Amino acid sequence: SGELKLLYSQYRELQAFAQFGSDLDADTRARLHLGERIVEVLKQDRNAPVPVGGQVGIIYAVINGYLNDVALGDIKDYQARLYEKLDHEHKDWMVRISKGSWTEEDEEELKGVLKRMNKK
Repeated sequence: SGELKLLYSQYRELQAFAQFGSDLDADTRARLHLGERIVEVLKQDRNAPVPVGGQVGIIYAVINGYLNDVALGDIKDYQARLYEKLDHEHKDWMVRISKGSWTEEDEEELKGVLKRMNKK
């Protein structure tokens, strides 16, 4: 969560700076691109709470670049598909994550899910 907070705060600073300049370097554009995706995944419907495993999955996806090629308007759909896949096909993983587990095996399982989702 510390990395997410840092990335989000950097995005907010860059966003304010970008309003005044039109010539942004590639690194700045990439950080803004990531920040936009972070903002999208943090939006949560008040009446539809997301289980811990789903939150971990989507935050991992955004921080590690799995959403880089997903259009902003498609992120909610991507999230819904990820949550459904984790809920139905990776129930044991969801239980482990909800209990605070985060092993190398847990990470590899999530990476596999995300890689398969991004191939479609």
